[in-house]
This record gives sequence, C-alpha cells and structure tokens, in this order.
Amino acid sequence: MYDYISGKLVEVNPAEAVIDVGGVGYYIRIPVTTFEKIQNDESVKLYTEFIVREDGHFLFGFYNKEQREIFRLLISVSGIGSSSALLILSSLSVEQVKEAIASEDVATLKSIKGIGPKTAKRLIVELKDKILKTHTPQGGVVAQGSGQKFNEAATALEILGYPKRTTEKILMQIAKEQPEMSVEQIIKTALKRL
Repeated sequence: MYDYISGKLVEVNPAEAVIDVGGVGYYIRIPVTTFEKIQNDESVKLYTEFIVREDGHFLFGFYNKEQREIFRLLISVSGIGSSSALLILSSLSVEQVKEAIASEDVATLKSIKGIGPKTAKRLIVELKDKILKTHTPQGGVVAQGSGQKFNEAATALEILGYPKRTTEKILMQIAKEQPEMSVEQIIKTALKRL
C-alpha cells in the first residue's frame, strides 16, 4: 500500500518512530538497526510494510529496501510474525541474517530471544534457497548473475550424483576464490576437488 514515507522525524526510540508528513504523524514500528541509522536525522525516508491483522493495522519502517525485503521473507515463514521478524532484524544486520540462513547457522539464529531450535531450522529450510539466489555464504553478496551460475553448477553436480552438502562447501570455496568463472569452469573445478 505504501512504498515509503518521507518527512520530518518528530519522535524516535529503538522500537518506533513518528514521522510528520504534511501535518499527519505516522506511527511506524522499526527495528533497532533502523533506529541506529536515523536517530540523529531531522528528516527521514523509511521504506514501509503495512500489515493488517484482526487486532489492528500496523506500519513497519526500514532504512533501505533490502532490510524490508528480508522482513517480508521472515514473515512469510510459518510461526514468524511481525514482532519476531523485527526482533531478528534488531538483533542481526541484514548480512548476518542472510549469512546465518545461507550457511545453516542454527546457533546464531537460536541466540535471538524467542527463536528456538525448531524455528531456526524452519527459517533455514524455508528461506535458504531464496537467500542463496543473491548471497554466497562466507563470500558476501554476489551479483545476481554470479549467484545464478553457482546455483546452476550445484544443480548439475547433484544430477551427477554428488551429495549436496559436499558440493555446497566446495562451491562456496570456488565462489570466494574465483567468482567470475563460467558455469562450465565452476563444474570442472568442483569435479577436480570432489
């Protein structure tokens, strides 16, 4: 409904902000990481997500589109509501969330208050493939095309009968060392290491 709200920052604390836009104050729930970015600004622009539930209408704000996208992914997981998603984004940066999910780091996810082992595993199972489209574990964010090449190589190696876990580790190493390789080069290099 709303893509972003831009205006004068009237009030802000680690959980919420009020932005005045043309005389109307918008109450927006925010994660601590957004608070840290905007706390000293006079005017701000927050990318928003509007959620309607039985108990009310809620507006959530994020300092960039990537943070909002991760919020959307998190709330798409069964058992993760908007409060849990905000807590996750308050505890970890976007990169840390992506890394934890992509590398199946249950311990990091469990370290967040309210996230138990089952929920952490569910986050990984439901979001790992989506995260891996734009993120290579331990190698930082990669270009969409580059991430796609490594996904294609992983699929090809799986078809050849190699175990997924083993190939993922080798592909992560290759992505770190030579991210510019073609799919064919990636597969050949991986086969030499298997």
